[in-house]
Amino acid sequence: MIVRLARAGDAADIVRIYNEGIEDAVATFETDARSAEQMAELLREKGEKYPTVVVEREGRIVAWAGAGTYRARRAYAGIAEHSVYVERASRGLGAGRAALEALIEEYERRGFWKLCSRIFSENTASIRLHERVGFRVVGTYCRHGKLHGQWRDVVIVEKLLGEAAAG
Repeated sequence: MIVRLARAGDAADIVRIYNEGIEDAVATFETDARSAEQMAELLREKGEKYPTVVVEREGRIVAWAGAGTYRARRAYAGIAEHSVYVERASRGLGAGRAALEALIEEYERRGFWKLCSRIFSENTASIRLHERVGFRVVGTYCRHGKLHGQWRDVVIVEKLLGEAAAG
């Protein structure tokens, strides 16, 4: 596997994997498929502040992880809210872990002090992945939102980075 920062030309592969996640309804409240153009614009907007990492296997992008602003207040400037997506055919093969570990390293290098996310409570594979790389479960938002007319709970996870993790 090769892990690297995403480039603008990766938008079609990133959105292909994201749209599988939308279809599977286990990783996002999003219901409308995105286009490669929308994803390319999102990558441009995030720029160097919030990079996305991709995982390639045999020259094909099979997973990605990205993050964005947690909250607008300056006090939260070092916190990023992240997501990890793995194409269906590559789930359970280590690509998600590679993407998440690379994201952690990249954001720590950039001075972030925390990564956090919300994971559907039934997505136990994602919760286990996060725990394996040092995230802790800090709670559950019950009935956080509706997806296809059904209430969904989300588990909140966080990982302290850098100075915050040290003390």
